[in-house]
Amino acid sequence: MAAYEMELPEDGVPTTPKRRRARRHLSTSQILLITLAAAIVCVIAVFIAIYISGLRYIKLNTEIGGYVKFFGTVDKEGNPYRGDLYYSDGTTAKVDMLNHKVTFSNGDTYTGALNSSLRMEGEGKLEYNTGDVYEGQFENGVITGTGIFRYANGDVYEGSFSEGMKNGEGTYTWFDGSEYTGDFVNDKKHGYGVYVWSDGSSYTGQYQNELKEGTGTYRFANGDVYSGEFVADARTGQGTYTWANGDEYIGTFLENEMHGTGTYRFASGRTFEGNFENGVLVRDLNEDLNSGEDTADSADDAA
Repeated sequence: MAAYEMELPEDGVPTTPKRRRARRHLSTSQILLITLAAAIVCVIAVFIAIYISGLRYIKLNTEIGGYVKFFGTVDKEGNPYRGDLYYSDGTTAKVDMLNHKVTFSNGDTYTGALNSSLRMEGEGKLEYNTGDVYEGQFENGVITGTGIFRYANGDVYEGSFSEGMKNGEGTYTWFDGSEYTGDFVNDKKHGYGVYVWSDGSSYTGQYQNELKEGTGTYRFANGDVYSGEFVADARTGQGTYTWANGDEYIGTFLENEMHGTGTYRFASGRTFEGNFENGVLVRDLNEDLNSGEDTADSADDAA
């Protein structure tokens, strides 16, 4: 039954009652629909605001596999300008195209050119959080080409790189002044090279996986010179050892010792031909090696 309200005027005579309208309540489904519509409008408004502000989300596939995700502002052409980078290997970074700078989450900083996948490409400079610094060429985000790598401990390498490692010809200079110039393969001395130590000694010849291997010449700081074969960084095989005093041995070596058949010539001109074992002369019973002022002991000591 509708509710009525009677109003009494000042004279006390009742007037015609007025009918009060009943309030209409919304159903639960109607409230949900209205809420959903409002949420959609808000989302659309947010997206419109983001779009107008220049914010974009872009996923870029790389030439070497994987991807790079970008979220940030873009320029007038729609290209990434400033924002966050997410690499498929889990690395994250912030990019600032205005200053050509990428700051990685581990503290490394790159300044230079980037390719279409926002990876380091062309000429640039990479400063590591360890204090190491590389300046040179990059390809698909990796050090590749020629450049200079300055290590935090004072060492410097200048030369060719491939896939982030020393590959090809280059010069490695240690902080103490020692220097190697020659071939590298996968960060190791491999091929032909010249190594000069800070004490003045040097080696010119072949290397294999960081070790002297093959033929070469080693000049000692005291003036001695060995020229011949090396195996696993040691004088092994055929070679010639010349002492600073003029003595000379030509023959077989094993683990840096005269070992096998050889000829020992003293500076005085006296010559001994025979066998050596572990750097010690094996006397020939058919010859008197004790005659003269030179003795086999000098050869033993020199070895």
